[in-house]
Order: sequence, then C-alpha cells, then structure tokens
Amino acid sequence: MSLNRSEKLVQDYLLSHTEERLYWQDRVRREAAASEDVHTAAAVLDRELWRYFEERATVVEPFCGFVRREGGARTSMRGLAELLLRLWAPAPARPKAGPGAV
Repeated sequence: MSLNRSEKLVQDYLLSHTEERLYWQDRVRREAAASEDVHTAAAVLDRELWRYFEERATVVEPFCGFVRREGGARTSMRGLAELLLRLWAPAPARPKAGPGAV
C-alpha cells in the first residue's frame, strides 16, 4: 500500500512512540467494532488521523517542520486509516457455511 508523505509521517511516528501507538491501536479497534462496515470506519479514522496530525503539528517535531516545509493544507489520511484497520482491527467474522455449501 502506498501512503502519502503526511500518512507516512504519522505511521513512522506511531511506530516509534509506544504510548501513541497503543492509543491508536485501541482507537482503531473501537472504531472498527462500532462501525457498520470497514468503509465507514476508515472514513471516521481518516478525519481523526487528520485532527491528530494538525494537533501534533503545533507542538511536536517532525510534524512542525513538515508543516513549515509542505504547508498545512488538508491531506487525506484514508490510506493510513485503511492500513491501520487491516493491521490492528480483527477481521470480520465470516458467515458459517450451511449444510450442502461448497
């Protein structure tokens, strides 16, 4: 999966900061459980990840430097949201095959 620069920055940050990663793992799992499908969960997480990016950009490097260089225009976090759902959310339960199913 290809991530844009903003998504990659967030992913790298989460992987290098255990407390942040644990928070987001829980957040992703809760959203996956609460949403009607993976697409809805990804849309919600896209917005939440962008809010997180904006908040981090006011106080933490490398986010501050990124915004100084690249600007602070809204960037999609949908790819990262979908990746995190695949990595951290349990796979949806498959319906059991009934009698005579192949």
